[in-house]
Amino acid sequence: MQGVNVSLRIIDLRSDTVTHPTDAMRQAMAAAEVGDDVYGEDPTVNRLETLAAEKLGKEAALFVTSGTQGNQLAVLSHARAGEEVILEAESHLFYYEAAAASALAGVQTRPIVGVRGAMHPQEVERAIRGNDIHVPRTALICLENTHNRAGGAIVPLANMRSIYEMARQKNVPVHLDGARIFNAAVALGVDVREFTAYVDTVQICFSKGLSAPVGSLLAGSREFIEQARRWRKRLGGGMRQAGVIAAPAILALTEMVDRLAEDHANAKRLAHSLAEMKGLQLDPALVETNIVIADVSQTGLSAVQLLEKMKREGVLAADFGKSLIRFVTHKDVNQSDVEEAARRVHKALQTVW
Repeated sequence: MQGVNVSLRIIDLRSDTVTHPTDAMRQAMAAAEVGDDVYGEDPTVNRLETLAAEKLGKEAALFVTSGTQGNQLAVLSHARAGEEVILEAESHLFYYEAAAASALAGVQTRPIVGVRGAMHPQEVERAIRGNDIHVPRTALICLENTHNRAGGAIVPLANMRSIYEMARQKNVPVHLDGARIFNAAVALGVDVREFTAYVDTVQICFSKGLSAPVGSLLAGSREFIEQARRWRKRLGGGMRQAGVIAAPAILALTEMVDRLAEDHANAKRLAHSLAEMKGLQLDPALVETNIVIADVSQTGLSAVQLLEKMKREGVLAADFGKSLIRFVTHKDVNQSDVEEAARRVHKALQTVW
């Protein structure tokens, strides 16, 4: 990798998407029983969808290629062109999905600034449109939990419940971008269904902390999933012998959820170490799951400039704005790696002063 000291083992904290599948996942891929999923004949995909729907407390589920595809299928299935979707101002759906909601569904997005990713229920209620021909109909409310740009913050159950109950009174469905919802459940020590009870539909990701090589899943009512399946086909997302990638996703759900607690503990360790370093600003108390965001403005360097120094020391992370760096812990970074990463970041900072 260009710019990296080749004598150092790379510690990659850019994202939990860099995780490699486990040996058991690789073996499951090789041995997976397969069929044509577009015909509904892949037994491994069918088993995954049934398992996931049960775990999420929904009637049905649909295996999709990515979290973005899952979220956009939800928008396409809930909303029509010319309608409006309410979402948090720094949510993945608004920030990182290439304006797909407008490009594909033709909907208008209405962002609301939240606090650590949580929108105030009263602000959401005020944003719901009335019966007026001058304004678009509110078709959907989207939540994100955990919230990426809020540093892996857990949107409180009480907040989700308040928005959901209000939305039901207004006959507006609620979708959850739950790419990392199992991180939230593990961090709070609750069943994931305590979160999904307060949404109509949910997308989960297998290829982040759960360590499968590819894939996400969309869950909701049977009627909704049939509509989403039609949209998946329209977008070219129909898969054939997809059991080879569904098999590791099954292991992600059955074997990899509880270990997320290790990632959370390592993120805390990293946060405490970084907080003690001159030039870095962050509050370890705000680290709830596996994401740590540090403000580097006091170093006098931009995030990109400091990342280059870290890269030369064999530590990879991601810029999250002009002066913010994001570190994400995951399966392939253990406690010793985190401690070594902190030492290397400190060494990189020493070249600043």
